[in-house]
Amino acid sequence: MTAVPPAYGDGVAQAVDAPFRYDIRSLGRRPGSMIESHRTVVTPIRIGTEMVAIEPGTEMDLDLRMESVSEGVLVTGTACGETAGQCSRCLEPIEGTVTVFLTELYAYPDSETDKTTADEEVHRVDNDYIDLEQALIDAIGLELPMSPLCRADCQGLCPDCGVVLAVAEPGHSHEKIDPRWAGLADKLDAIGDENRGDGSR
Repeated sequence: MTAVPPAYGDGVAQAVDAPFRYDIRSLGRRPGSMIESHRTVVTPIRIGTEMVAIEPGTEMDLDLRMESVSEGVLVTGTACGETAGQCSRCLEPIEGTVTVFLTELYAYPDSETDKTTADEEVHRVDNDYIDLEQALIDAIGLELPMSPLCRADCQGLCPDCGVVLAVAEPGHSHEKIDPRWAGLADKLDAIGDENRGDGSR
């Protein structure tokens, strides 16, 4: 059973081991009833894309309004957190901040919305709780870039040696031989080695 501490000053209790899950019993079901919740929580999960995300243990600021409407609880507001990841071109570490705007309806059990809407299309109130975790995962995943960059003009890595081009010497390059002539070049090198060997005797 989830342990729940006393309600915060905003009147909404928060589960100890589920920071995105809110007890909304104090809200009631009278349309127009509203609670504002402003708090900082620590995310227990990674939220983001493969290359950049809000990492577990990171603080997130949640500034929310929970309003009772005829079909459920309408949650609006913002969520903000620090991100960490890698540049998709040079693989150097990057840091930033992401802010998302939420507008989510949590349907009451047995409401018309609950009865007529597929599970994946609407969130639901569950035993006087609403859980923002999936809504945050979806919103932050859409807001963060799939291919983040340390800067817009990042040159990435040298395709030959893998050095970060931003810190490589000016004019960094590698001599390349047309593969059609590579065999001939090897033979010429071998002949040169033999000639140098003959001269040393």
